[in-house]
Amino acid sequence: MIVQVVVHEAEEGGFWAEVPSIPGCASQGNSHEELVSNIREAIEGCLSVDMSTIKMGETDRLLEVSI
Repeated sequence: MIVQVVVHEAEEGGFWAEVPSIPGCASQGNSHEELVSNIREAIEGCLSVDMSTIKMGETDRLLEVSI
């Protein structure tokens, strides 16, 4: 999966980034390398779902799709 990320320079130094395709998904870092690591973690967190909270019927199936 490829996700586009908008990177901004922070006024106080460092960087912050947002993921337009995932509302509310953003992170920051003091260096570009730290930002990349942090935004990857943020994307994973924003896309993760606790499957134990999803109600499925007897005939429902879980399908995992890689994009």
